[in-house]
Amino acid sequence: MKAIVQTEYGSADVLHLEEVDPPTLPDHGVLVRVHAASVHAGDWHLMRGTPFLIRLIYGGLRKPQIKILGTDVAGQGEAVGAAVTQFKPGDEVFGDLSESGFGAFAEYVCAAPTAFALKPTNLTFEEAATVPVSALAALQGLRDVGQLQAGQRVLVKGAAGGVGSFAVQIAKALGAETTGLCSPSKVETVRSLGADHVMADSHPLPASHYDLILDTAAYHPIVDSLPALTPTGTYVLVGGATPRFFQAMLLGPLISKLQGRQVKCLTSKPNQADLILLKELIEAGKFRPYLDRTYTLDEVPAAIRALEQRRVRGKVAIRIP
Repeated sequence: MKAIVQTEYGSADVLHLEEVDPPTLPDHGVLVRVHAASVHAGDWHLMRGTPFLIRLIYGGLRKPQIKILGTDVAGQGEAVGAAVTQFKPGDEVFGDLSESGFGAFAEYVCAAPTAFALKPTNLTFEEAATVPVSALAALQGLRDVGQLQAGQRVLVKGAAGGVGSFAVQIAKALGAETTGLCSPSKVETVRSLGADHVMADSHPLPASHYDLILDTAAYHPIVDSLPALTPTGTYVLVGGATPRFFQAMLLGPLISKLQGRQVKCLTSKPNQADLILLKELIEAGKFRPYLDRTYTLDEVPAAIRALEQRRVRGKVAIRIP
């Protein structure tokens, strides 16, 4: 089968289209013929091996142990293991492979049944492939970490990005009054997502206004955002510069104690029940992906470069015919 392979850490230049052996099917596995994948920040962190903690978590201090990247996947069941009852050959599925060995940038992938859910019937494979990782992060950041309640006011920073474009819509589905913050050139994109209010990131934030700030693009000091929270509000860091993650994890409890406002950091987890919930919300018309562009399998390096350079609105998909 064809796959995008890397044997060393580095820029997108280390990614190459090669012929490799297809995965074997264990008794507890599902073999999927991949129709589409997507890219997100985790892909280029694994590709570059930065921050260094990535190498400790996934192995390969000098060379990557994960040869085929790709977490978001959508495709059709090719075969199922003898012990699998949840799926059958021919089922259209989508899933998150981050705890199942990765490998979405290939014509076939094999993973545990818990990595997948049935694909939303009203999405194409390309659209469905953009959902799992980013929409799960948005849902878990808002609902679980941010404890968002209906009627509260939420600010989504980086609202035109992958996680942000889902967060705006999911926050609305949860009953919140939603404001999207983005660069001036992307204001119309965020408005099209259904945000109640849209602000350019050059606009000063109102004081003591938001119950929750979901920061998907934390490139500025966290303390700059805190005055915009109500006295009991919560700031949740989802994405952005690596130093901001360490700041939130290490200093968050201290900042929370001194400020009164909570500072938290999302650690998103694959969850089949949440995938099924996302499927139901999509089929009910509550949200859908904002698909910027579709690439082919051999164009995965170009897709990752566009993501690294922050030239993507919403999500991009990888079509694997």
